[in-house]
Amino acid sequence: MRKALRGVLSLAVLVGTVSATGATAGAATAAQPAAPRTATAVDHGTSPGTAASADIKDRLLAIPGMSLIEEKPYEGYRYFVLEYTQPTDHRNPSKGTFQQRLTLLHKDTSRPTVFFTSGYNVSTTPSRSEPTRIIDGNQVSLEYRFFTPSRPSPADWSKLDIRQAADDQHRIFTALKGVYTKNWLTTGGSKGGMTATYYKRFHPQDMDGVVAYVAPNDVVDKEDSAYDRFFAEVGTKKCRDRLNGVQREALVRRGALEKKYQEYAAANGYTFNTLGSLDRAYEAVVMDYVWSFWQYSLLADCDTIPADAKSASDQEIWDSIDWHSGFSSSADQGLVRYVPYYYQAGTQLGSPTIKQPWLGGLSRYGYQPPRNFVPRAIPMKFQPQAMRDIDTWVRHRADHMLYVYGENDPWGAERFRPGTSGRDNYVMTVPGGNHGANVAGLVEEDRAKATAAILRWAGVAPAAVREDPAQAKPLAKFDARLDDRGVINEHGVRP
Repeated sequence: MRKALRGVLSLAVLVGTVSATGATAGAATAAQPAAPRTATAVDHGTSPGTAASADIKDRLLAIPGMSLIEEKPYEGYRYFVLEYTQPTDHRNPSKGTFQQRLTLLHKDTSRPTVFFTSGYNVSTTPSRSEPTRIIDGNQVSLEYRFFTPSRPSPADWSKLDIRQAADDQHRIFTALKGVYTKNWLTTGGSKGGMTATYYKRFHPQDMDGVVAYVAPNDVVDKEDSAYDRFFAEVGTKKCRDRLNGVQREALVRRGALEKKYQEYAAANGYTFNTLGSLDRAYEAVVMDYVWSFWQYSLLADCDTIPADAKSASDQEIWDSIDWHSGFSSSADQGLVRYVPYYYQAGTQLGSPTIKQPWLGGLSRYGYQPPRNFVPRAIPMKFQPQAMRDIDTWVRHRADHMLYVYGENDPWGAERFRPGTSGRDNYVMTVPGGNHGANVAGLVEEDRAKATAAILRWAGVAPAAVREDPAQAKPLAKFDARLDDRGVINEHGVRP
């Protein structure tokens, strides 16, 4: 059991933080960082804050509501796993609080800071996002609300929405800005890139720039023809035919392979109460196969796909589907971690539905909606205006935004398109890239331009870069332990 030193944020502090911010009035702002105090003070309450010369841990724990879970050593940094007291409902902060987990990779308060979120759980292993390496800065990483353990109890799922999450970030930024006073950027990949965008929309003055990777933008949930066009053209015909053949054969052999699935589930203790049956779960995995391949693999990986699916063995078909889609992903045990995502997909974010005509009517259920992946006890109602609002803001008002996409990543079929005239915005694509696309993978001219923008927004662009963006390079050396994360196939069609 982990040990936590929990600070207490009083109800009076929470109520006192209510203000009108961004486009919607009534959001709770962060508890203001305390004023400087002597370095010898050790209490973590609301008395005057710690002097700038004090140890960084003392300064952090002097922030009302901030508590330490653990500190982990890493050469050249201080790394903290923390919790911060947040209101369950920023519009009604008296309705209770929860503990939100975050981490801090501390380099120096004289350096700029990157605010990272994956849009899911936070890793408690030290790591560095690409912008953090580029600017050689600090990094705050936040766990998205309702991903355990950062979930209110009892859980009122109506409080899981993009504005509440943006307000979570705003409160943490405001609390930490008194310590980290230099420029701030926000970043994230996929759902994290979406999260960074939503944060900028609702609190446009907080961040000096946004670096969003492979972030989908499903403006109209029922209009998904862009995905169908993508799958008709992605890669090569040879590769598409191999993938389509394996997927089709998995449905042709449903009886034999579902028997194998039953044995697999029994051996691992998997159940299928959320989707309702093993048959639905089996088909959900198969239907994700082609999408998952392109999301996580490269064109060169097509050589690993059976060339003639009809003559392949049942085991070869099973292995290929399992490798790319994961038969555990649609079991209750595979879904439970991602219920907050599916809830948001079915209430605000939207989700893709693709036709896959090569299956020839073999599908019984089609692409199943997010509602099927969320326990029925949790109510859901879709809000079509949420993404339209975001898209309108990005197109007409956003500035200092960089979007990076992978050419062969399905999620890039519906992407953000910010206005570029005088707004210092960029949309760039990695040739042949998948869901792990990043600035380093861009062609040389785009890579330099993107790096220069990140350095400029962070306020650390060297004079040579200000004069010639082609000179732009990351300020910190590559660290294989911190930086070499790549793209991880977590199975399932999720951004």
